[in-house]
Order: sequence, then C-alpha cells, then structure tokens
Amino acid sequence: MKITDIEIKTYVKPLDPPFLPSWDTKPRTNFSTTLVFVHTDEGFTGIGSGDLMYGFKGHEHLFIGKDPFEIENHNRVIDNIDFHYGRCWPLDLALWDLMGKITGQPVYKLLGGASNKVLAYASCGALVSKDVRAEQAKHLTEQGFKAMKIRFHHPDVREDLAVVEAVREAVGDKLELMVDANQGWRMAHDVETPWDLKKAVQVARELEKLNVYWFEEPLYRADYEGMQRLRDMVDLRIAGGEMNRSQQEFRELALRGCLDVFQPDAATCGGISQCRKTADFVKQLGAVFSPHTWSNGIGLIANAHLCCGIGDVPFLEYPYDPVVWTPDRRDYIQTPETYTMVDQDGYIRLSNRPGLGFELNEDAMAEYEIDYNYTW
Repeated sequence: MKITDIEIKTYVKPLDPPFLPSWDTKPRTNFSTTLVFVHTDEGFTGIGSGDLMYGFKGHEHLFIGKDPFEIENHNRVIDNIDFHYGRCWPLDLALWDLMGKITGQPVYKLLGGASNKVLAYASCGALVSKDVRAEQAKHLTEQGFKAMKIRFHHPDVREDLAVVEAVREAVGDKLELMVDANQGWRMAHDVETPWDLKKAVQVARELEKLNVYWFEEPLYRADYEGMQRLRDMVDLRIAGGEMNRSQQEFRELALRGCLDVFQPDAATCGGISQCRKTADFVKQLGAVFSPHTWSNGIGLIANAHLCCGIGDVPFLEYPYDPVVWTPDRRDYIQTPETYTMVDQDGYIRLSNRPGLGFELNEDAMAEYEIDYNYTW
C-alpha cells in the first residue's frame, strides 16, 4: 500500500458569543479547523487535525509513494519541516488514524492498549468572577468530573487566588484543582513580561494552602533553572511543556528536575509518535505525563488514544467551559455522535472504531470551508 496524495482543507466556524480566553487579549469571533487527509491507493484515508499546517505546502512529495507504516521515517521528515517552516504534526495524527483504519484497530490498541478510558479534568478557558466559577464547579461535580483546572490572568493575582479559594469552599474535596498561570508563552501580539521566580513562589505557597494538585506554567518555558528552584522550594506539583517543540527540550526539563507533570500535546509537540517516547522517558524518571489538549476535538481524541494506549496517565485535559467553550464549538467538524464526551464517572471512554474513531460532519464541512490560503 502506498500514499497517493495529501490534502489540506480549512474550516472556520463563527462564534457568537465570542470567546475571550485567559491567555489572550483579543476575543475569538471564530474557530478554525484545518484537516489533513492522507489518501492511499487502496482506498483508505487517514485524517488528522490540531494545528494550521502552515509551512507544509510543497512537501507532499516527501510522503507520496511511501508506505504509510513507515511512521518513524515520516515523523522525522515532519520534524525537519517543523525546524525549517512550521509545526505540521496533524500529519502524524493522520498517519496513525490511517494505520488504525488499515488494520481495523483503534489507535490506542496499536499504542499498547493499556486501557480504553482515561479520567478527564474540566479545563476552563475564560476569566470569570469567583462566584461564577464556584457555581460552575458545583455543576461539574454533578456531571461526574473529578477534577478541574482554573486559569489565571486577572489584572491582580489576588483576584485569581480568590477564585481558587471560592471553588475550594464550594466543592470541598469533591474536585482535584489544577491552576494554570499562563506564564510559559505568549500570543504574538502580547508583550507582557512573564513572572519571576519570587512571584511564582509567593503564588505557589498560597495555592499549597488550598490543596492544589498542580501549578501549571508559573514561569517562562525556557527558564529551566527557575523551574528547578521553584520545584525544590514548594511542595505542590509543577506542570508545563505544552508548547515546547522538541524531545530534546523535554529531556532537558526532565533531567534537570524542572517538572513533576509533563504536558506535550500530540497535535502540536511531535505528534503521537514523539509524545509516546517523551511519556515513556519522563515516567521512568518518576514524573507524570498528562497532555495538553486545547486544539480541537480531533486533537483531543488523539491525545486520549495516546493516554489510553500507554497507560499510567492520572488525568487528561478536557477543554470545557460552558457557555463559551462546549463540545458544539470544540468538536463541530465531527458528527455529534463522535463528539468526545465525559461519562458520569468522569472518564473519557474510547470506542473500538478503527483509527481515531471519529467521523466528519459533512454538513459542517460544506458550511464552514474556506480557502486554505486564508489570511488570519
């Protein structure tokens, strides 16, 4: 079997009301999804998504005519493209989806089949008042969630801490609480200076009093010394790595003892192929692997397959912040029957459908498709 073509299409869904994420200063009035289709000469097609695939155009010939199962070689080529032009890791996801479809197996079984379920944490995206977030936390417990993540970025960090305190008072020990400081990276237009070590320590010590499970990205992503010192100075877990780009960076973070929780996203940080290696390495050092998943529904389901395949993942991020972020927005390019949902026990449970197990929504594709060369 040979790859015959790689096709890229882009879709944009308007958002009304807009979504203002905590990590940005500009409201999102639409949500884009880029799909990568890998076609073969025997009629199988793998599909991936999760990043915009900028920089890939003109490199199709590096894959056409090759065996889809040469995944290590394909991943190295994508890594080369990443270095020179841009992140094109949705192609790796599409190749895994393709291999699953060819073999008739779900991807998580190809990766080891440790489990068909992973415990989800509700990952909030917007900044809201402490009363609103506390009330939402109560609803999350009623829906079965066992954990939630609260994002910081109020003008005064004391407002952020007040939100965590209100949530803890509202739900007691019914939810594990994670906190994301959003200091690891910035949007292109954002010139705000990241926190320094002293501020990160001050905030971490307040979060310790509230029994927070982990403190995410409290420092700039390349501040290895700062993260190591912070981790030595406080008792709560330090998490990060969602936007680091290479296995070498994760190796450095691990060997320096910078993180307790590693969060590479298969859709943006090396694909399934590299993330499973990172997971194996950091787990051998006693750290936790728990991927970031805030791309789209296909990126989320790919990370779920990764986690279920390798096992020993305590929680998987589940982007969910009604009404501004819901499965209808996150997963719109999929059929509603294949939206990724959380059950009453708090788990994402994978089906035995071949590949990544989702189906595309033809009506949404027809309604929202745009020119791939659209200028953002």
